Amino acid sequence: MKIQKLCFFGRSFCREFKSFALQGNVFDLAIGIIIGTAFTNVVKSLVEDIITPPFGFLLGGVDFANLTIKMRNFIYTDQPPVVIRYGKFIQEILYLLIMALVLFFIVKGINKIHDLTKKRLMEEGSKKAKELSDEVKVLTEIRDLLAKQNPQIEEIML
Repeated sequence: MKIQKLCFFGRSFCREFKSFALQGNVFDLAIGIIIGTAFTNVVKSLVEDIITPPFGFLLGGVDFANLTIKMRNFIYTDQPPVVIRYGKFIQEILYLLIMALVLFFIVKGINKIHDLTKKRLMEEGSKKAKELSDEVKVLTEIRDLLAKQNPQIEEIML
């Protein structure tokens, strides 16, 4: 008896998971993660291979990835020195700034598209509001005909 309930629960769970996994949102998220990872690698390469080498050249042939501070170990003299890799940290800061700038422009573009769409929808809505429907036109004609037939109705309507 318990095994049957477990099998039913398993099938039900599998059905629910399948419907969830095949929804468009999950695929959109997966595609976004893949594109984001690829973009991250491109920006990282841009910083490490394109941007920082010319700065290093201007600073006298310095390789940013190898900029370090070696701190001698005073307590354990037989241990190697502690190395602080501040050049790599500078590269990561540049990477962060470029990613933030790109994301800023993406969000700004999305907001601009959203505002334009909202404005267009409002303009279409105002055009529809100004435009009388067929029923309203027919009712207006009936009102005008009745007003011509009976002048007292015209005074009441106005």
